[in-house]
Amino acid sequence: MIMTKPLIYVIQKHHASHLHYDLRLEHDGVLKSWAIPKEPPGTPGIKRLAIAVDDHEIGYEKFEGEIPKGSYGAGTVKIWDNGSYKAEKFDKDHVIIDIKGKRLKGIYYLVKLKGQEKNWLFFKK
Repeated sequence: MIMTKPLIYVIQKHHASHLHYDLRLEHDGVLKSWAIPKEPPGTPGIKRLAIAVDDHEIGYEKFEGEIPKGSYGAGTVKIWDNGSYKAEKFDKDHVIIDIKGKRLKGIYYLVKLKGQEKNWLFFKK
């Protein structure tokens, strides 16, 4: 078990070409990021697709506003949930985290789907 100091956790609600939620977790000096097409699960038993996207810089977790038309990700970004997390496991195929957010709380899993480069499942234990 890896228990570490609390790290940055944020989910940004992103009204781009399609509404989705951007999960961002501080790891190795960046914000590891996944796009979740449906609202993140607050209760056990609900699994959501999470698509790995480019890392973002620390500091982006505070961003709320408008990404201008013509730019990648154009649209409105608002913070949907934020707080901290502690990692129990964080490797290339499995992430187990204890989220202490305002909306999401508890143990969550990100599990990479076999044979797929960017697709993961995000769910609460």
